[in-house]
Amino acid sequence: MWIIASRESRLAMWQAEHVRDLLAAHSGQPVSILGMTTRGDQILDRSLSKVGGKGLFVKELETALEERRAHLAVHSLKDVPMVMPAGFALQAVMRREDPRDALVSNDFSRLEDLPPGAVVGTSSLRRESQLRATHPHLRVVPLRGNLDTRLSKLDAGEMQAIILAAAGLKRLGLASRIAQIIEPETMLPAAGQGALGIEIRADDSASADLVASLMHEQTYREVTAERAVSRALGGSCQVPLAAYCVTDAATGMLMLRGRIAMPDGSRLCRSQMTGQDPDALGLAVSQDLLSQGAGEILSSLADH
Repeated sequence: MWIIASRESRLAMWQAEHVRDLLAAHSGQPVSILGMTTRGDQILDRSLSKVGGKGLFVKELETALEERRAHLAVHSLKDVPMVMPAGFALQAVMRREDPRDALVSNDFSRLEDLPPGAVVGTSSLRRESQLRATHPHLRVVPLRGNLDTRLSKLDAGEMQAIILAAAGLKRLGLASRIAQIIEPETMLPAAGQGALGIEIRADDSASADLVASLMHEQTYREVTAERAVSRALGGSCQVPLAAYCVTDAATGMLMLRGRIAMPDGSRLCRSQMTGQDPDALGLAVSQDLLSQGAGEILSSLADH
């Protein structure tokens, strides 16, 4: 019996069940799910950047792997820290869903339609910084909780709009809630957004063999470049950093964009480069951002 460790939110369980069904079909062996509540799920009254970052969603699942209560953990890749802890491996990255952000609103169909002072909820400093840079007339407020909790706050009238990852809405059959898909030119996604990552113990060769069928090479190359930018700049949810890579279908070349901004949107650095080696490309984009003043942004954030 193979066991998958998963958070118990509806989206996390959908992801785990999706992986379970694929693995069971491919291997012909039984696969079950160990549902867990993480620290990130429990602390809802403060922003992630103030309570330790997205790694809070991962640690308990890694403990289950370490204690051999589970063989693998399924993560939204954007929640996985850029440096894996000793003894663990990011063994597979699955084909990416829509990586873009989505505007969800019951009253407005586009970001441009929101009037001055309209309240927009988001849990992400990356989204907040880009939103403040492009739409400074809006009032951005923190929004924590799982996807259903966030939607319920919108429906209760606490805000006029919220911004969520399009992938989660689509996976849960909630695409009809999307008022507008926000193109990367307006809001660049987080590194790894829309992709699922499979984590195992680094010494577990049997689980490595099991999940090999889930690896999607193109997505893996793209998110490797994105995560390289974030790793070089100390990326976490405390840093308003975006990185998004696509593959040119004709040439196979990677095109990587990166952005880093002050949370209030007052300063925004952008870079775009092409290349073939994901890690080298990510490093080049991070160095370009540093040459534009990303280091000063990072220093100012560290002081707060």
